[in-house]
Amino acid sequence: MNVKRPLLYFCALAAGSALMLKPSGGTMAANSVPAIVEFDRVFAATNDYTAVLHVHEVKGSESQDRVYQYSFMKPHFVKTLILDGDGKGSGGVWVGGDQVSGHQGGILSGIHLKVGLHDSRAISLRGVTIPDGLLQHVVENLTTIPGKLTQTDGGKVNGVLTDRVDLKVADPASNYGVSEQIMYFSKETRWPVRQILYAGSQDVLDESVTDLKTNTGLKESDFPF
Repeated sequence: MNVKRPLLYFCALAAGSALMLKPSGGTMAANSVPAIVEFDRVFAATNDYTAVLHVHEVKGSESQDRVYQYSFMKPHFVKTLILDGDGKGSGGVWVGGDQVSGHQGGILSGIHLKVGLHDSRAISLRGVTIPDGLLQHVVENLTTIPGKLTQTDGGKVNGVLTDRVDLKVADPASNYGVSEQIMYFSKETRWPVRQILYAGSQDVLDESVTDLKTNTGLKESDFPF
């Protein structure tokens, strides 16, 4: 990604391609834990959500710090906007398919351009697309990426009591070099509040989720494409 001349900036989370979690109906998957079962349950009753994502991302010698506004409506409507950090004011919309519609910040904010979902201008520093960054997709990664999944008490994270879910990845080479994925779930809301990814001993992603609001009444018109 061209850091100096950005076009689109999207949520930097674990990479993958699935878009939605299937409701668990209270049944634990082969590679799951109670915190994820509870998240599946509350997500099944969620039609839309908005959240603010505070992301620190590292790739090699490059790093990025950004604050994103993220909006999602089922089945596949997503809108992002950078509130602060590199590329402030840039954003994009994805409504399914293989294209995204994005814009830069500042005086160019009125110019929208459609590019491929995997276009270098439409992915994060670590190659993440808009749908990859959905919170429900990041949770799903914990159950689909081969490895050892465990759950322990997470203590307080950003003032919230949490459950800590830890995935030790079986084959980091097939997971973009990420060897461990840790996610903290709120014991109250059951939604993720923080995620940390490691490549060996290096922290390559640290993201906190704040200002989560669910079932806000978003409409298709809120996702202009």
